[in-house]
Amino acid sequence: MKRSVTAHLELYLHGEADLIFSIAVAQGVETTETFEISSGGTRLEAHEVIGRHGTRLHRLTGPVGPMVIDYSAEVTGQAEPAAVEELDLIEYRRPSRYCESDTLFPTAQSEFAGVHGKDLLDAVSSWVGDRLVYVAGASQPTDGAVATMLARAGVCRDYAHLVVALLRALDVPARLASVYAPGLFPMDFHAVAEAYVDGAWQVVDATALAPRSSLVRIATGQDASETAFLSQHGAAVDLRWMGVTAVVDELPGDDLTRLVSLR
Repeated sequence: MKRSVTAHLELYLHGEADLIFSIAVAQGVETTETFEISSGGTRLEAHEVIGRHGTRLHRLTGPVGPMVIDYSAEVTGQAEPAAVEELDLIEYRRPSRYCESDTLFPTAQSEFAGVHGKDLLDAVSSWVGDRLVYVAGASQPTDGAVATMLARAGVCRDYAHLVVALLRALDVPARLASVYAPGLFPMDFHAVAEAYVDGAWQVVDATALAPRSSLVRIATGQDASETAFLSQHGAAVDLRWMGVTAVVDELPGDDLTRLVSLR
């Protein structure tokens, strides 16, 4: 399987800012890539910081003014299944900033009591998919799973947050992954949940907008606070334009009766 991905960002910095990009393909898969950043016609160099689960962060200090970021990668083959660490199985059962599993405990218990394993993943995914409407711009950057459930609308990260929160409320370790998603429409960075079931991390995507087997991991963490494509400190930064592409040599189908790992 050969997958090709790109990301193009156009920013405006209102002051000197510390920028951290999370748009590069995660470690663990064979990749040929380019990463270019320029400001006012001058090329800038970011240094790479390796985060948890092979997340690759690129950090630099940006000057005042416009900035253009271009990333492209060709991914050949697939990564090994994600490692399972004991600490992950502890931390990813806890409530987090955007996944308030403690608040959603009564809902999870009333809707899914007695359901386990793959049947639970299917039930939670279907429940979230049936109750939410995918609406661009329907949610705010600060909205978590509880706000999403009340609003009954959101985008991929909102779906994923609600899935993660419900699963954690049922003592299933769950986390968020940002991905490139061939077949996704509308095309953008995508977010899915991963749940620890049957001894491995399994993809749960309640949006069902892209085949799970073609996804390419970018970042992994508790929720969107650890997987955002851009973080800035020190000055305001405007996102003037963004374009993302993701294609695969042959788009696979998605058999929802199977468990699928993000590779």
